[in-house]
Amino acid sequence: MGWKKSLFDDDDSLHHGSNNKHSNIKKEVKPLDRLKNLEEKITTAVERVKTLKEEKISLEKKIRELEAILNEKNQEIEALKSEKTSIKNQVEELLSELETLEL
Repeated sequence: MGWKKSLFDDDDSLHHGSNNKHSNIKKEVKPLDRLKNLEEKITTAVERVKTLKEEKISLEKKIRELEAILNEKNQEIEALKSEKTSIKNQVEELLSELETLEL
């Protein structure tokens, strides 16, 4: 009767006739080591996800702050453009008045 290899089996553990205490201990310790390794990887992954979520929240907050600053600057630019147009019109009117005085 053949045994199928499981996730926790060693390559050597499937050999028939290895019934000494050392191989039995190896079979018991190896799956525990693998579970411990898996647990550590999962814990690391969970911590990384938490860190990434915190970074995401922080970056989203920074984006909102920068967008608010950008909106303020755009409003300032529009105000300056409006002021420039107004000054241009005033200068043109003054030039027009100067031209009529010279005649």
